Amino acid sequence: MSYFTIAGVQMHALHHGDNTETMRHRIDLLMSRFPQVQMVLFSELVVTGASTHHAEPMPSSKEHLFCEMARHHGIWLIPGSMFERVDDKIYNTLSVISPEGEVVCRYRKMFPFRPYEEGVEAGNEFVVFDVPGVGRFGVSICYDMWFPETTRTLAAMGAEVILHPTMTDTIDRDIELAIARTNAAINQCFFFDINGAGAMGNGRSIVVGPSGDVIHQSGIGDEIVPIEVDMQRVRRERERGLRGLGQPLKSFRDREVDFSLYRSENGSSPFLDSLGPLGKPVRDELPKY
Repeated sequence: MSYFTIAGVQMHALHHGDNTETMRHRIDLLMSRFPQVQMVLFSELVVTGASTHHAEPMPSSKEHLFCEMARHHGIWLIPGSMFERVDDKIYNTLSVISPEGEVVCRYRKMFPFRPYEEGVEAGNEFVVFDVPGVGRFGVSICYDMWFPETTRTLAAMGAEVILHPTMTDTIDRDIELAIARTNAAINQCFFFDINGAGAMGNGRSIVVGPSGDVIHQSGIGDEIVPIEVDMQRVRRERERGLRGLGQPLKSFRDREVDFSLYRSENGSSPFLDSLGPLGKPVRDELPKY
């Protein structure tokens, strides 16, 4: 199968509270209106909001509810992400649920939005999964995409579609739209960047094709975005080149340069070490007269 239909859901949700029933309603409406949809993707932290006080061990009762929804509709379901509690640690975790209602994998956000996403640990495992007979998918969360190594690694693992839930309610959303396009182009893949709306994000979800072309960009309100992707397009462009031109994945594979920065244990350097600690900006002192 070359064609596969993915629906992103951009929706208003409570910033602190249980949004599972609203999500169930959205899925029911979506599948009634667009029965061709095979996969549904929500935004980051939409399940219970952005407070770590709602963190739960996994598997959780809410994850089980989403498994029931996926099985009921026979869809792949990525219900955004939730805060996961592991002993005294908290992770921002995404679950991938199969049409049989089984959790096939979980992904922990590698780059919490520090210094603002406080009290959240970083994950350290890349996650891809296969949809049988369709292709390979990779997952990342929000701030992860600001680090090109994350998407490049998923592409090197064979990912043809990147599923990327986001919760951006800040003035840098326009930059993220450019990053989404860049990640898609330099890795020759589809990129689904689904943001929240209202209290859970300022919208403007974006779906990008493997040439960096914008397939759809949402407004700021509630929106369902069903997109049929052609996996053969990814394979063709990776073979023949982006618009028949550059072949960045092959060029990266065949490079002669050795990136010495990555040989250090933490990817640091004397210059990076000179930048000071990672922390929130403080108010500048006013001059005294």
